[in-house]
Amino acid sequence: MSIRDRRRWKNAATWTEVGELMARWLEGEIASRPGYAARYGPDEETEHLVPTLAAACRAGYITTVSQPGEAGTTWEQRAAVTGLVTDPGLLDRLTAAALAEGLVARVDDHTAETYSEPYIVTTVDGEPFTAFGGYLDRANLTLVEWRGLRPELVEQAATGVYLTLAAPEWGAAGERLWPLLDRVTGPRSENASRAHSS
Repeated sequence: MSIRDRRRWKNAATWTEVGELMARWLEGEIASRPGYAARYGPDEETEHLVPTLAAACRAGYITTVSQPGEAGTTWEQRAAVTGLVTDPGLLDRLTAAALAEGLVARVDDHTAETYSEPYIVTTVDGEPFTAFGGYLDRANLTLVEWRGLRPELVEQAATGVYLTLAAPEWGAAGERLWPLLDRVTGPRSENASRAHSS
């Protein structure tokens, strides 16, 4: 990570500021973010999700991992997203909206030590390959996922509430997740058409 990017993340004093930085990383304005390879932007498969994810980050759902609903000859994946929710009201709205639409909503609360079962979102040759949600160990949260933020924010993240939203359907049918997220977290950014490369 460049000195400039490292300074940006270290200087963020609130989760609102972190959400804005994450949105700017998604939109290609910032080259690096904590918990991700330096100078790499979002994967190409998620390019069409950037406006939705950026709006979610700015609203207080700071997404860390996401994928579209797609399928190939030997693999399939569900549309899914996970991240830290910094606003209890937003958590309630997202969870209620997802469940009302028949989507999966899994809440993992590190303060209360209540965790969901990880939800399989990708299979390869019919076997589970990737799961979202469930317990995240403290070392991963503090030394990887949020490394470089102010210590008080890292501590809040390590004891925070994480939300996984996912479609139960495999493939493109699950893309209905993203319009729902738009409805809850607000309009897509006007900056969405910017390049997303590092």
